[in-house]
Amino acid sequence: MNFRYDFAPTPFGDALAVFSDEGLVGFDLSEADDPSVPWLLENMSTRLRAAPQPDPGAADELAHLLDRYFDGEPIRFDEHVRLDWRLVDGFTRESLQTVCTIEWGQTLSYGEVAVLAGRPRAARAVGTACRLTPFSIVVPVHRVVRSDGSIGEYGAHPERKRFLLDLESAR
Repeated sequence: MNFRYDFAPTPFGDALAVFSDEGLVGFDLSEADDPSVPWLLENMSTRLRAAPQPDPGAADELAHLLDRYFDGEPIRFDEHVRLDWRLVDGFTRESLQTVCTIEWGQTLSYGEVAVLAGRPRAARAVGTACRLTPFSIVVPVHRVVRSDGSIGEYGAHPERKRFLLDLESAR
């Protein structure tokens, strides 16, 4: 299996996009100011058990979709970009695939996602799945909120989650 990477611009900075022969395997809105820092690629290499190779232009289609999304167009990324789910399995995968069905501008609670994913008592597991998603923005975990309606965290960046929710509610 071949893995390659590129970067895609977002309002939060450039994100690392990693592709396999099967599709997008990871989209990382890094904690770092510079997503090209070695630890990002090292982390992905460890998770994949292979070193992704640079492939300038590999994220061009994704970058175009992101531009449309951030311009306010209700993009459902999983309808345009093939996702390679190899980094998640079991209920984590089921949870994230359920999250993909949440419509633009809508939110569901962690508990509601758990019910839809078939495990009504697994709200915390849904929260963990959202926190660990390998597909920031592409799988819209920002649309999953706490049962009291508060937005919660978002990889320690609640301001990003608020930005995304506000973007979607403005339309």
